[in-house]
Amino acid sequence: MYCEIIVNVHAIEKRIAILEDHKLVEVFAEKKEQQLVVGNIYKGIVQNVLPGMGAAFVDIGLSRSAFLHYKDIEPKTLSKSKRKIYSKNNSSAIGKILSNGDEIVVQVKKDAIGKKGARITCDLSLPGKFIVFKPYSSKIMISRKINSSKERKRIKRVLKTVKDKNVGLIVRTDTEGTNKEDFKREYNGISRTWKLVKKQMKHTKAPVCIFDENDLSFSLIRDLFSSKIDKLIIDDKKMMNKIINNLKTVTPELIEKIELYDEGSPIFNAFGIEKEMETIFNSRVKLPSGGNITIQQTEALVAIDVNTGSFTGNKNYAKTIEITNIEAAQEASRQIRLRDLSGIMIIDFIDMRSKKSQKKVYNTFTNSMKRDRAKHEIFPLSPLGLVEMSRRRTRPSLLLTYSEQCPHCNGTGRLISRDSVAIRISRWLLRAKFFIKEDPLKIVVHPNVKKFIKEHPDILKDITNKIEFKTNPQFKLEKFKIYSKKTNKEITLRYNT
Repeated sequence: MYCEIIVNVHAIEKRIAILEDHKLVEVFAEKKEQQLVVGNIYKGIVQNVLPGMGAAFVDIGLSRSAFLHYKDIEPKTLSKSKRKIYSKNNSSAIGKILSNGDEIVVQVKKDAIGKKGARITCDLSLPGKFIVFKPYSSKIMISRKINSSKERKRIKRVLKTVKDKNVGLIVRTDTEGTNKEDFKREYNGISRTWKLVKKQMKHTKAPVCIFDENDLSFSLIRDLFSSKIDKLIIDDKKMMNKIINNLKTVTPELIEKIELYDEGSPIFNAFGIEKEMETIFNSRVKLPSGGNITIQQTEALVAIDVNTGSFTGNKNYAKTIEITNIEAAQEASRQIRLRDLSGIMIIDFIDMRSKKSQKKVYNTFTNSMKRDRAKHEIFPLSPLGLVEMSRRRTRPSLLLTYSEQCPHCNGTGRLISRDSVAIRISRWLLRAKFFIKEDPLKIVVHPNVKKFIKEHPDILKDITNKIEFKTNPQFKLEKFKIYSKKTNKEITLRYNT
């Protein structure tokens, strides 16, 4: 399988796309206005202790207080007397361990979503490319995906000579074959970071972030860019150099796989990603044979329904159903990764009487999901043709990233957000640059979009055309029209893709 990572850097948004055999399977977006906090370490202040819930709310400097459950308290951070209370495993005794006003060091394990604040833990960890550094542990734990017992023993033997006795390590999946020098180099680097974090823990005033692991170039190298990737293509020289500098100390052999994109058309257009991203919000996805799947997403539950649509197949009805279900299994697994769907999911396949067909469809789905990096569990096909599964959220879904609550329906529907519309206009202008040259333009938008662009002038910093913005309150938020002032004609559709 040929794998590529495509990176698009924009003034207010950075995007990463993963292609498998030139097909889009994952998209990550980081917006300037959307603060990513998972993995960050904070020194916070306990605000409210709730014995009835066995939890506490902690002010870590974000807009909403973070949630700390009793089980996420790390006993090694407590005094001897409090450790004794904690060992009794009685969550209602949390008031004897934490008090309002206490300063506490925590790490975000789950992002704030909707009205829920971030979920935090006191069990800190510092991730690297090969290992995760666990300062409050002493064990070496190896990823289950490393199957070879010989390799597992080798890694454990090597790491025992590298690590300090009072430090634990989690060995990541992409560690197979890594030599002692690489382990030692990374371990020493993370150890230095931990010393700095400890210094911050002592001397900084809460609430404050004392370790930020969400720099995109860092997380890209750590989580995505590995020996299994054939090419990383990026359209920003500054960020490319930053990635190369970080790789020099970890995996220098990957540097030759990096390529700078400096063509005229935007990078996501050149690789066909932009066009495919336009369909991500569509609830209906077409299948190759003519069938389709329908995806309905809520905060905690996702339903995927399979239909034959226009596909009538041959005379064998059972075969028609089997083909549709197999295509649906492959596409459903791709959409789950692409949209980063999470929580409880139900895939409603078309009923199949044949046990052989049922097994074939189920195996197709489970095999397709093996490439998913997020933790998930798939349950057997039910008598009603349903597959139930759960999947852990790794980041806010693209639906939440690129949309905002609709003010007209109290949040039951969603609209494309203002910044996403502004970015679309910016990309339109970049696409059309070669054709329209320096021609003056008139752009008609919703008033909220004009306001956003006025507040964020850097969004159009690369555009040299003279632009006049006009508003139309009757427009839907996502709608815009572009006119050439030279000809007074609308040219929106001419350069839309």
